[in-house]
Amino acid sequence: MTQAYPIGTPGTPWGDAEKAQWLAQRQVQRSYQEQVVAKVQALTGTLELTQYGALSVDAQRYPLLALKTPNWQPHKPYVLVTGGIHGYETSGVQGAIQFARDHALGYGEHFNLLVVPCVSPWGYEMINRWNPLAIDPNRSFREDSPSEEAAALQQLVAGIKAPFLCHVDLHETTDSDESEFRPALAARDGKIFEPGTIPDGFYVVDDSESPQPAFQQAIVEAVAKVTHIAPADPDGTIIGSPVVAPGVIQYPLKKLGLCASVTGAPYSCTTEVYPDSPKATDAICNDAQVAAICGALDYLLAR
Repeated sequence: MTQAYPIGTPGTPWGDAEKAQWLAQRQVQRSYQEQVVAKVQALTGTLELTQYGALSVDAQRYPLLALKTPNWQPHKPYVLVTGGIHGYETSGVQGAIQFARDHALGYGEHFNLLVVPCVSPWGYEMINRWNPLAIDPNRSFREDSPSEEAAALQQLVAGIKAPFLCHVDLHETTDSDESEFRPALAARDGKIFEPGTIPDGFYVVDDSESPQPAFQQAIVEAVAKVTHIAPADPDGTIIGSPVVAPGVIQYPLKKLGLCASVTGAPYSCTTEVYPDSPKATDAICNDAQVAAICGALDYLLAR
């Protein structure tokens, strides 16, 4: 038996009252303005800053920001890098900023790069997976999205009016997935929480509808120089999905409404870093995210 989540009635999906109770318990735990906005604004001497919206919960506090490499040209492939779709996944945000700072200009000679470091700034401050409506933005990339974070990113991508070659979406799998976020999900949906395992190391998610195994392998090999790759569980899976190659699983990205489907790019990847490993540090996790992006782009340049 697992302990019931402290909000709601087991077996009954949440209504407005339970969602309001959940929201009332959220507390600001870090500063989006200091840790994200200030760092992004500091890059405007070399990269172009675009505000593509703001969250309605507090538009001044939560602007939605994107960075572009200068001198976009139609003949260069378009590439999207996203982080912070789940606001609690810190290295996705900080890794995207670090890549933009240290590598974007160099790769910008070959690609039209669009970097969105923090898709869910409210979630970043609350260190939470959901938005204020208890909606997971990373299951909401579809028409008439219930998540304004997802809807805003979809509108930004649509406004580019050009096909994307590649999208690298930066995530983490954390111990808090098992202790908080999966139990909360089960409670919200009126389901029974079934404990799982947390992968010890980095892995990637490919698109099962259009897999690119060599591309994913190149990313895993690049990250392996920085941190360890998650082994498969004894049943040959990672988080319940069959391991198709070392450190690689597959999801139907578009069917699940995942961010990595937002561009429809033929080369798409969701990274998953494990920050709670005794072998990891914040710096290692950020470096792993940067290595994943660079590994993806180096693979494309070599083709």
